[in-house]
Amino acid sequence: MQNSEYSNDRIWTKEFVVIFMYHFIIMFSMYVSMVTIGSFAIDNYNASPSTAGLVASIFIVGVLVGRALTGQQINRLGARRLLYIGTAMFFVTYCLYFIEGGLSLLIATRFLNGFATGLISTALNTLATISVPENRRGEGISYFSLSFVLGSAVGPFLGFLLAGSISYRMMLLLVAGMVLIVALMIPMVRTNNVKRPMKPTVRGFRMIDRDALPMGFSILFMGLAYAGVLSFLNMYADEVGLVTAASFFFIVYAISITVTRPFTGRLMDQKGANIVLYPSFILMALGFFVLGSATTGVVLLASSVLIGFGYGNFQSVAQTVCVNLASRENVGLATSTYFIMLEIGLGFGPFFLGFLVPSIGYGGLYQFLVISILLAMGIFHVVYGRHESAEKRMSQQ
Repeated sequence: MQNSEYSNDRIWTKEFVVIFMYHFIIMFSMYVSMVTIGSFAIDNYNASPSTAGLVASIFIVGVLVGRALTGQQINRLGARRLLYIGTAMFFVTYCLYFIEGGLSLLIATRFLNGFATGLISTALNTLATISVPENRRGEGISYFSLSFVLGSAVGPFLGFLLAGSISYRMMLLLVAGMVLIVALMIPMVRTNNVKRPMKPTVRGFRMIDRDALPMGFSILFMGLAYAGVLSFLNMYADEVGLVTAASFFFIVYAISITVTRPFTGRLMDQKGANIVLYPSFILMALGFFVLGSATTGVVLLASSVLIGFGYGNFQSVAQTVCVNLASRENVGLATSTYFIMLEIGLGFGPFFLGFLVPSIGYGGLYQFLVISILLAMGIFHVVYGRHESAEKRMSQQ
């Protein structure tokens, strides 16, 4: 009877499909621009490599600021209204790409467009979380987070593919058309989160949810580790002569996640977070160790499978844990907290990790990052894992 009730609580409603599609396209647009904007800046503005890197990475800073400043506003205004505001900002800032104003304007445009993207993504994640049945929240978030995984894999792949055949601004127009199509479906989303009366006071402003913050430090260290893959994989692959295999790394990674997400999400709903997260930490640590010692393409892609099983499933379950730790009215703030901590690790990690490369090399860096993963597991155990185990033992007595 319980399984029948479980299956009758639908996840893939019309609203959820629209939210999923919009988030996939917005993540796709983010990663398409990130892998191609650097070359555009060099070719059109004679930017140095470091400046081109700034043009690409300033977008992430904008996303982070957008999430930080809108997490609490979602509780005040409601996620749906902020989704409309973010969408309007996205298209206004997107128009700035087509104005010739030099590198300064391009950098400002990237930051502002990133800010709008962060607002949209936080609103969509909140709407997705509350649109699924509570008893299937883990499975629902697992499905929804595939929109990010697929966008971050398909975006770079098609970005490199299209860069050689069409101009950068034509690529921007194609992406804008895709975003416009899904944005026109927003009125189909009727779900909204709990709203508080609007009382704008500086004293009451919060960027993070205190209940979810302890779990956030585990998320930060996992993001720090994964930043090493995002930032240095191409250079590592070139060093060990595995460039061809590395080009398929994120595709294999995405396939690994897509295959496992439906099972791990349901497993969390039925058995709790521990049964998914502890194996995820171990598999990711093993994947990084294998990656750091890769000498063949097969070994490199095997590490992408392990990292997909580990980090890929950690993302969705950790987000669910943050939401579960927060009060019902702070779902939006908890979602924002999850992404803020993740993006601090992803955004600032490469800067600090870069100092280690000259002394231990890229392979040594990946094996060193096993420590970061194990530290993340220890934090999770202290702030959540041991309590869930204790509650389970008590319920069985």
